[in-house]
Amino acid sequence: MAYRIEIIKEDCIGAGACVDEAPSSFTFDPMDKAELITPPGDEQEVILCAAQSCPAQAIVVIDEETGEQVWPEE
Repeated sequence: MAYRIEIIKEDCIGAGACVDEAPSSFTFDPMDKAELITPPGDEQEVILCAAQSCPAQAIVVIDEETGEQVWPEE
């Protein structure tokens, strides 16, 4: 399964859980907000875990094939 990752910058609190979980896929921008590294360097499952670890649920994971939102659950 391939994921499309979207970061809702206005919801990001800069906790860094995503960077800790998937350091080859997430970093911080100059405003200390999460930013996706392109292309992401972690496995899809690791990226999903990183999104799920975000305390602000500011990382949206979408299944590329179906277009369905995988996280956060709707």
